[in-house]
Amino acid sequence: MSESAGNHISSVISRFGKRLQSFIRRRVDTDADAEDVLQDVWYQLTAAVDTEPIEQVSSWLFTVARNKITDRYRKKKPASLEDLLTPDEEHLGNDFRDILLDTSSNPETELLRGIFWKALQDALRELPEEQRNVFIWHELEDIPFKEIAEKSGTPVNTLISRKRYAVLHLRERLQTIYDEIINT
Repeated sequence: MSESAGNHISSVISRFGKRLQSFIRRRVDTDADAEDVLQDVWYQLTAAVDTEPIEQVSSWLFTVARNKITDRYRKKKPASLEDLLTPDEEHLGNDFRDILLDTSSNPETELLRGIFWKALQDALRELPEEQRNVFIWHELEDIPFKEIAEKSGTPVNTLISRKRYAVLHLRERLQTIYDEIINT
């Protein structure tokens, strides 16, 4: 992204940020949901700045926000990576968690575990640092959000939002590995 595009985005955020956040907050259930939608809008803005001219910025922002809110209510959102680690109805008896946490020295299980953990590490490296850190602290190190918030000075709702984005990314990236391991 060019420096002028970055400056343009900064000015748009400072000019429309509070109004847009209020608009979104009135249409969603929680502050965390509003923060998620707002982040989605800013992300789409950064992607659009380099690819398409935006003539009516205000109209564009509020249209994108409306669409993001509508999309949010249309699809079920995953709560955590736990959803990926539980068996579905088609694979009863093939519990993914059992494979990953198996401590036996079965070579096949060790290979599958190694493939999964390597894929997880690769996917974690792709995340922005803030999302990666909150996911690792909360999911892998089992640190409560409240404690993370106290240590980092970041509001709990922001941490929850960051973890949600991390989980969405990881679910997408690890789905193929999950399918391969379960079907093995």
